[in-house]
Amino acid sequence: MKKVYKLQDLDCANCAAKMERAINKIDGVEAASVNFLTQRLAIEADESRFEEIMDEVAKACRKVEPECKILR
Repeated sequence: MKKVYKLQDLDCANCAAKMERAINKIDGVEAASVNFLTQRLAIEADESRFEEIMDEVAKACRKVEPECKILR
């Protein structure tokens, strides 16, 4: 399953790159990209565990950029 989410309060391109690397390491994520300019997260992950994976994605993002929110 592939979805695109809007990000809020993502402050720098370096943080976006760190988030992308962290998200791609999560088990069940097939592909993910974080675009700083458009403030969007595109993610392709296992459909049967998608909500569980998105919870892990949110935790990974908060570690890198505590103020950043994924608008679901």
